[in-house]
Amino acid sequence: MKPTRKINQIRNIGIIAHIDAGKTTVTERILYYTGRSHKIGEVHDGEAVMDWMPDEQERGITITSAVTTCPWKDHQVQIIDTPGHVDFTIEVERSLRVLDGAVGVFCAVGGVEPQSETVWRQADKYLVPKIAFVNKMDRIGADYFRVVEMIKQRLNANPLMVQLPIGREDGFSGTIDLLRMKQMVWKSDDPDTPIETTDVQEAFLEDALKYRERVIEQVAEVDDEIMESYLEEKPVSDEDLIAAIRRATIKLKLVPVLCGSALKNKGIQPLLDAVIQFLPSPVEVPPVQGHHPETGEALSFAVKEKGPLIGLIFKVSMIDGRKLSYVRIYCGQLKAGEEVYNPVLHKKEKISRILKIHANKRERIEEAKAGSIVGIIGLKDSSTGHTLCSMDAPVLLEQMEFYKPVISVSVEPKTHSDQEKMPDVLAKLMAEDPTLNVRQDEDTGQTLLSGMGELHLEVVISRMKREYNTHVNVGKPQVVYRETIGKEATASAVFDKEVAGQRHFAEVALTLKPLPRGAGRVFRSSLPADTIPESFIPAIEKGVRDAMDYGDLMGYPVVDVEALLTGGSYKESLGSDLAYTVSASMACREALHKGESYLLEPIMDVEVYAPEAFMGEIIGDLNARGGKINAISSRPDIQTISASVPLSKMFGYSTALRSASQGRANFTMKFSHFDKI
Repeated sequence: MKPTRKINQIRNIGIIAHIDAGKTTVTERILYYTGRSHKIGEVHDGEAVMDWMPDEQERGITITSAVTTCPWKDHQVQIIDTPGHVDFTIEVERSLRVLDGAVGVFCAVGGVEPQSETVWRQADKYLVPKIAFVNKMDRIGADYFRVVEMIKQRLNANPLMVQLPIGREDGFSGTIDLLRMKQMVWKSDDPDTPIETTDVQEAFLEDALKYRERVIEQVAEVDDEIMESYLEEKPVSDEDLIAAIRRATIKLKLVPVLCGSALKNKGIQPLLDAVIQFLPSPVEVPPVQGHHPETGEALSFAVKEKGPLIGLIFKVSMIDGRKLSYVRIYCGQLKAGEEVYNPVLHKKEKISRILKIHANKRERIEEAKAGSIVGIIGLKDSSTGHTLCSMDAPVLLEQMEFYKPVISVSVEPKTHSDQEKMPDVLAKLMAEDPTLNVRQDEDTGQTLLSGMGELHLEVVISRMKREYNTHVNVGKPQVVYRETIGKEATASAVFDKEVAGQRHFAEVALTLKPLPRGAGRVFRSSLPADTIPESFIPAIEKGVRDAMDYGDLMGYPVVDVEALLTGGSYKESLGSDLAYTVSASMACREALHKGESYLLEPIMDVEVYAPEAFMGEIIGDLNARGGKINAISSRPDIQTISASVPLSKMFGYSTALRSASQGRANFTMKFSHFDKI
């Protein structure tokens, strides 16, 4: 029987980073050194425990966030290994929503790369305390101090070097712990090599003392207790220093920085110690904020085992045809066989099984307590972002925001049996992934699959074939455009018809005005009192919003428009929600027609990394694609081009970039904004 750990002995952490910084390799070493796995799986061999999906193993990248639990020094570390590719950024977002701490992994050569910035900002958004691990210290061009400076400049963070590297590039052999003034050396790359821990050698002592003094100065700036000792010139004990760094890390004032080489099995045990020392337990994070689903009253809950149940579903997977919901429990306990309440759907759900998750393996447990991250089977209708709570103490946690898809392909089934299966398969994939969207094009009759990028859609289609044996033909990717109006327009419409034996009447007058880019849709009423009863205003707004879902030009959603309700009329006993919704929709469509609609296309932020020799050709190609070069920055070994390019011109760019740079350049791309074509 495994000992049950107290809630303050739990650490819920995520491993976050840019693609190829070594997140999964770090996680694999953590699993090995904590005894969770007995063989190190390598990403490049397709054998990593956490990259268990066939698509992940083939491509050598993480696609889905994987959850596992492992023990370390009387603590329980629950880890989510997240993807680094921008197409799967929702996996990072929803993981950070439920985590108490994060380990940012940085390549010692590449430093802070664009996707590192994205995931770091996501962690900042959810106020997640972080520590940094500078990985790949054994590679040519590794520069620990440059990466620390980049963390400071690019991420606006306050990095605290708690370790110094011994040697660099292929001479990297260990680290100096500046908090305890000890030297840790790994004599070989063998994973079972014991760490040689000694006092700091004479050759490194001067540097170590200088940097320890800097650590104390930096901590004193953010911690009063250390500041007092520092000003009085009292010696600061190791224990006091570690406790102060912990306090400052949890308050997001410091980011402790460590270094190592995960592939060469160096630096992982000290990283695990740092997770325990510096990152918070569930009880040390701020109370959970929510509101009462009926009254809207703001509610706050400290994380504790006793009390009403509060949990959040942050991910849904379809495993062997069954729905597995990943839940973070903030308060109370969850027991198999119990009923829970979903305040979003206003309904009860039954928990049939609770599972402890280790990547794609699952272990059945009878109950789970606050602080745990578990899998649940039995929830029929609950979905990602929904709250689970006790019926007698309902609470609604803040729901997650999901990114809008920016790229579409048409999919059509290959055979009759594929045609029968396809709607069901797509529904299952959409339940798993909120950034995936499926719709029927009314004009062409095509089924359009929309997602975050070409790789995202490639993986979805591969999963349809591999996991669900559903084969589809894929059409050329289509861009998801938006529409807006070029000038102010006014229109009115009357609905006066008999429906199901009853007469309905409504008249609505609207004015549509163009808004600045990014303003979205706004509905306002400037009706004089008693023109139309207040109770029909929501029905009018619904009619306007429904009409704006399909623009006048090509049927794309309309954005950046304000709809102003300016007039109308009402007849006693004939007015109805139906009449006002239809009338408003008709008036809105007419105003859109008069407003000289035009198309907006998605513009992408593109970052290209290339050796200097290929810069001319790459910049010329981006200009030919209608791109605008925003900045060019250089690093010792590589140039970075930042550009804004229409998405419609970026299809097949990865192939073009490879051929223009002899395969030596790569790029990342994310949605920026919509702009006029």
